[in-house]
Amino acid sequence: MTAHKIAVIPGDGIGVAVTESALEVATVVLPGSRFEATTMPWSCDYYLETGRMMPENGIEILRGFDAIFLGAVGWPAKVPDAVSLHGLLLPIRKAFVQYANIRPHRLLPGVQGPLRTSDFDILCIRENTEGEYSGAGGRVHRGTADEVAVETAVFTRTGVERILRFGFEQARQRSGRLASVTKSNAQQYSMVFWDEVTQELAAEYPEVNVTPYHVDAICARMVMAPETLDVIVASNLFGDILTDLGAAIQGGLGFAASANINPTGNAPSMFEPVHGSAPDIADQGMANPIAAIWSLAMMLEHLGETEAAKQVMAAVEATTVSGVGCVSGAQSTNEITQAILAALG
Repeated sequence: MTAHKIAVIPGDGIGVAVTESALEVATVVLPGSRFEATTMPWSCDYYLETGRMMPENGIEILRGFDAIFLGAVGWPAKVPDAVSLHGLLLPIRKAFVQYANIRPHRLLPGVQGPLRTSDFDILCIRENTEGEYSGAGGRVHRGTADEVAVETAVFTRTGVERILRFGFEQARQRSGRLASVTKSNAQQYSMVFWDEVTQELAAEYPEVNVTPYHVDAICARMVMAPETLDVIVASNLFGDILTDLGAAIQGGLGFAASANINPTGNAPSMFEPVHGSAPDIADQGMANPIAAIWSLAMMLEHLGETEAAKQVMAAVEATTVSGVGCVSGAQSTNEITQAILAALG
């Protein structure tokens, strides 16, 4: 059986520890030669040593792998976030056209969320390569009273249509309900364009009921009535905000998994927990590894290892239902990891 070649970037802070936990689980569900992990030392420490977040040929190095697993990137006290983000994470997403960022939001058994309801299962799909994070813009007259900063959001028909089509496809596979998020009452060009493309595609998916929402309205709905939502598709910025809200209602960032997908399969996709590097608790052994292990399950499913992915999630749920990993700081990283490994048998 062919081995899956995985590029592993533990990164910074708690990313290192939670990546170790995920790899321990991976070696159990895909034993022997079915899982080949190659670790890259790219991080803020690497930047301090070399002046780069990854080598000049880093993208070409990664291109030869089946998938990328990322722990976390960033340590603001060492390297400004704008440098670490634009030096590693964003170039990977853009070079490999990982235009669909997928984040599942549901309560694991035993986890107490902040809302009165626990009956929700939301899949957020965020456009991942353009929009508000395109990097277009500039600053002039720096340091003067006339200083001007311009940040340009770039929405292409190709980019908007492909992420919306991906959202329609996901909705068709689930409940047939899609929420398309904009702020077209205030942003009269890009967001109106997004709404128009949504309606064009809706004609191709008569089995999907698509509902347009303004971003402020859907934020309220995610808190007041999350059970009424299923698949949400949004731009880069709005998706970024909505998915952090989604993490909050599912119990916190310790449960927030994600996948950066190239749906064509002609380049590696990347999988990562979204909790960040949390330098304040780095090396304390208290990070919750569940988001990383859930991200591992998403990677396994993407690689066609459906049964292994199911085993991982079943073990995670068996762990949380027993009360382990449900409350921040109640158990150590190792204790949660060992409980999941024990559940795997």
